[in-house]
Amino acid sequence: MELKAIIVEDEETSREILKNYVAKYCPNVILLGEADSVESALVLLRNSDPDLVFLDVEMPYGNAFDLLDKVGDRNFETVFVTAYNHYAIDALNAHAAFYLLKPISIDALIEAVDYVQEIKTKEKELQESVLKSNFSQVQGKITIPLQHGFEVLEVKDILYCKADDNYTEIFIGEKKKLVSKTLKYFEEILTSSGFARVHKSYLVNVNTITAYNKGKGGSVTLSNGKQIMVSPSRKKELLSFFS
Repeated sequence: MELKAIIVEDEETSREILKNYVAKYCPNVILLGEADSVESALVLLRNSDPDLVFLDVEMPYGNAFDLLDKVGDRNFETVFVTAYNHYAIDALNAHAAFYLLKPISIDALIEAVDYVQEIKTKEKELQESVLKSNFSQVQGKITIPLQHGFEVLEVKDILYCKADDNYTEIFIGEKKKLVSKTLKYFEEILTSSGFARVHKSYLVNVNTITAYNKGKGGSVTLSNGKQIMVSPSRKKELLSFFS
């Protein structure tokens, strides 16, 4: 699993050392950027979504704890990097994943990154477990992932789903939601709830079909007026819903 990271360190020499160490010894870490103060770190955090922040404690016009207070709720793990060991308790109270003392030990750096990767891997597994729809427990609902959790959708409100490479566009009325799941994923969980794959790119809610138009494969008209072509190979399966 790759980890997206940023470095927050006011000393240029220390930033370069850490950056070089990470590049050489932590190939699973992708550095998104660097910051040298609380304010520049806030800007960087707002414009990126890191898994990991290497965080120096003492910075101009504030410190690491000021930065974390300003960030508020966070979705990243912190690895404190400092020359002072008396911040350890404060770092623990700030829920730091790891505490590195300067000069940085390569072994300790690798251990810190491995620990964060383990945390993030478990989080991802838990999220995917939660996001797998279970109709026997929550009848008629599915969940779709959000950056900091998930959204619950009523299956009956979904008109159709459209493939977009490894993403799926879910259409609910006039709204569209882009989800980082394949159309096949939604086909597997929605087929038992009255959805039909009518085309390689479309999965439709059969209950929203208002008309079928004849042709080699034909097409269907949905309740919102949307027309979707039906593949010849999918025609028989679709019509079986109405026979």
